[in-house]
Amino acid sequence: MSDTIHLKAADGTEAALALAGAEPVSWRVGGTEYLWNGDPEHWNRHAPWLFPVVGASVGGVVRVEGRTYPMAQHGFARDLPFAVVERADDAVTLRLTETSETLAHYPFRFRLDVTARVRPAGLDFAVVVHNPGDTALPYGLGFHPAFPWPFAGGTRAADGGYAVEFEQAERAGVPEVGPGGLLLREERPIHLDGTTLPLDPALFTEALVFRDALSRTMRFTGPGGRAIRMAVEDFPHLAVWTKPTAPFLSLEAWTGHADWAGFSGELAERDAQRLLAPGATAHHGIRLDLEG
Repeated sequence: MSDTIHLKAADGTEAALALAGAEPVSWRVGGTEYLWNGDPEHWNRHAPWLFPVVGASVGGVVRVEGRTYPMAQHGFARDLPFAVVERADDAVTLRLTETSETLAHYPFRFRLDVTARVRPAGLDFAVVVHNPGDTALPYGLGFHPAFPWPFAGGTRAADGGYAVEFEQAERAGVPEVGPGGLLLREERPIHLDGTTLPLDPALFTEALVFRDALSRTMRFTGPGGRAIRMAVEDFPHLAVWTKPTAPFLSLEAWTGHADWAGFSGELAERDAQRLLAPGATAHHGIRLDLEG
């Protein structure tokens, strides 16, 4: 079997997912690519899934019942092979479960299913987290897609005509991000024009993290009215990120976030970490649309 699954909708919209990480690596509408190409000069990923943590952990470890376990930023799911569960021309379900490798970092049984479905000018994801174990499952889940910037003409300059539009007016301040990607209690002011964040590469010394966001949708808008819209279901935290010289923009959706600097508690006590009861299942969703 190929390491990449290709999907196609009736109108010709195409998507591709790598079995590694269940990561979307292509989304083509009308023959044009709208996912970042993964150029390693800037960022060697496209749209990774983050699990079982989002962001960095203090000291690069998590604690469970007094023991420490190594945990990479954003967890391990993005680097592990998923298995194909179901397949159709326009959809696929991919699955990751615990292994001896994951148990060395995260001592829990789990099942993570990612279902992708391509449709005219759109791409949907249904993500299911299931706890088959007999203890509560602490988890964080995130989606980290990046899109070409620019994608509709113009430039990345501050006056290049690009913006992120939120569904609701968000706080005009975001947490500072400290060394190692940890969150600080100090806030950084940002300029929001109502619900609109005008884009300027100079904004992005670190990610802009909108904790407990009011919005359930974000639109990455370009010149001429074209936009990439991302709608989320049960992802309360949103983020916008790029590197100052990189030709992409990432719209992110998270259930949790990085540790606060100085945190020393258990994984289950991590701020915004979910706790899934034994035998329980949680559902999360993402919908991407090309508009204009």
